[in-house]
Amino acid sequence: MVDIFEIFGELSYFGIFLVLILVNSSPILMPPSWIVLTSFYLLDPTLNVVFLAMVGATGATIGRFFLKKISGMFRKFVSKEQKSNLDIIGDYLNHKKYGYLLASFLFGATPLPSNMLFITYGLMRAKSIGIYIGFWFGRTISYIIMIYFGNAVLQPFLEIFEDRLTGILIIDGAGIGIIVLFASINWTVLITQKKIKFVKPKIWRF
Repeated sequence: MVDIFEIFGELSYFGIFLVLILVNSSPILMPPSWIVLTSFYLLDPTLNVVFLAMVGATGATIGRFFLKKISGMFRKFVSKEQKSNLDIIGDYLNHKKYGYLLASFLFGATPLPSNMLFITYGLMRAKSIGIYIGFWFGRTISYIIMIYFGNAVLQPFLEIFEDRLTGILIIDGAGIGIIVLFASINWTVLITQKKIKFVKPKIWRF
């Protein structure tokens, strides 16, 4: 892993930009992008924190754009019931002026796994520039904070997950759990009756 950082680190900001696109284009088995950015900064503290965060956020946003496009191709495997459920929440966000922007900002500015958010966007065939604007600003803010406190945040995280693969799998598992929970909510009842009701999720149709 260190060799990869050193190779792309030699390309400075452009190399970091490419890594962030690759990391965020993959749905699973990738380390959180804030760890990648923090690692680059720890290897080269001369990097400008704010500019590094903006480069990272741009790469992350482009990567998530690709992930959303790829995920949309799998909508045909989703059951009719779940398509209807996804379309309902999509219509709801479309009618909210800043719906997609706020949702993306929330995931971008917090440690919540954003890969599953963009997979869901892809399955919903969501179309809004607010998706990317909100995510970019959220990521920029969170990256600045994480990079500034890199040693304080990164070292305890790596100590908890000494086996990095185990840490990545746990994070991905949490993301999958979120999307299953999201798919289990009856959005028709929640939006129209303001009540939370869960249904058995039937995501994939084979």
